[in-house]
Amino acid sequence: MAMRRKSDLPHKICATCERPFVWRKKWEKVWDEVRYCSKKCSGSRRGARTSGS
Repeated sequence: MAMRRKSDLPHKICATCERPFVWRKKWEKVWDEVRYCSKKCSGSRRGARTSGS
């Protein structure tokens, strides 16, 4: 199998922080189910952008 450039990998937008993130090997089998870029975002889920002081 040929090597791929990072720019050629699939990407999605995080449902919490709305930042783009790219495919990772550990998500190979569940890529269709991945919604969050990190455990931090999956834990906070909503309201990450509107943090009140």
